[in-house]
Amino acid sequence: MATSQAPPQAATQAPPQSMPEPLSMGAVLRISLMRRLWIAQIVSVFGDFLALFAVISVLTFRLRATPDQVTGVQISYLLPIAILGVIAGVFVDRWPLKPTLVASDSIRAGLVLLLLMANRTWHYYAILAAISVVSSFFAPAQGVAIRAAVPLHGLRSANALMQQVMFGIRIIGPAAAAFMVASFGPISCYLADSASFVASAMLIASVAFGARPAAAPKPDGASSSSALGRIWTDMKQGIDFIVHHAALLFTILAMASGMFVIGCFGPLIAIYVRDNLHASTKTFGIASGLIGIGMFCGVNLLNTVGKHIKNAVLVYTGLSGIACGLVILAGFPHIWSTFVGNFLIGFAVAGIIIPAQTMIQQETPPALMGRVGSTLMSAIFTAQISGLVLSGILAGAIGVRRVFAVCAVFLVVLIVAGRLWMEPKGAPAAAPTGTT
Repeated sequence: MATSQAPPQAATQAPPQSMPEPLSMGAVLRISLMRRLWIAQIVSVFGDFLALFAVISVLTFRLRATPDQVTGVQISYLLPIAILGVIAGVFVDRWPLKPTLVASDSIRAGLVLLLLMANRTWHYYAILAAISVVSSFFAPAQGVAIRAAVPLHGLRSANALMQQVMFGIRIIGPAAAAFMVASFGPISCYLADSASFVASAMLIASVAFGARPAAAPKPDGASSSSALGRIWTDMKQGIDFIVHHAALLFTILAMASGMFVIGCFGPLIAIYVRDNLHASTKTFGIASGLIGIGMFCGVNLLNTVGKHIKNAVLVYTGLSGIACGLVILAGFPHIWSTFVGNFLIGFAVAGIIIPAQTMIQQETPPALMGRVGSTLMSAIFTAQISGLVLSGILAGAIGVRRVFAVCAVFLVVLIVAGRLWMEPKGAPAAAPTGTT
């Protein structure tokens, strides 16, 4: 695979190239590296869900934690990635890919075992934060590996496969985790998670990786600067590429906005079911499950009927779908409409995540993939934290239904702004870079 040596900004001016027929999920899974990464994702994500469920169970029922302390579990895991994301990408673009992935899994396998000795709330916070620090390097490295392993016309199927794992675990995970905690105790979940990281590391170590792309050219004088200066130069190079690429900038903003809304929505749906629907815990369980089912259905439908629809169009459609779901919840406080709205929101999220990831992988030069991918990850996690923190404040000030309505209006404004300012005017769309 040839690597473009033009400056990052020049990549957006390349002439469009014809794209072969998109690969199916089956075709993508026949690629050995992609298949191993996918299986490793299944194993490790399931283990992560078990461990997180067990931690929340221990804090809630054994340590009698407050709601804020339980929410702190999520924040302690999200915050390091949000802070370190941009910096981590600099190192991912420089380090050898396979050792980075294997070392990340191995370190996390050891950190999870520390949960066996935790008996204070802050212990869990510290351990989850440490795991998150290591994950901030693994996630962009995994994105680089997928970009290197899969042809450009197979990236949408590759991303759909990886997201299927996340959404599928969201559906079956709660029942499996509850069974393990009830039958064998939280220790079994911690051991299972550690074993899942070991299995993931072994799967990744067992396959050959191709050569990394050449590093992006440095500005004059960059090589003579200090180590901190070189890190800042690399970070700036990735950020400049995003800022000067209108489509990517909008895509990252769209992803972050969607995750902000989900961050607000997640903690409030239980309150909505209790106070607005006056319904039971069973209704809350079904409503929450429908979000995951909607995501899973959206990923599969998108990959079958949306192959020839532009990524940008799918992102707009996804944002519109989330807004419609929120309007249903805000305007029709009934059980049936809650089920419909939740399913629609989950379904529409797939319309943002898969096309956005695919667009970023197609448009970003391989030498900048780590920095751009980690910037996206940092934006997403920052948005989720903001949603978690602000959801309670906003709900207390204006009520849950109005929060949903405000979020819907926010998404509509983003769509309009994207159409007016964030798309290139009168210039050909950016072609995928780094192709042969």
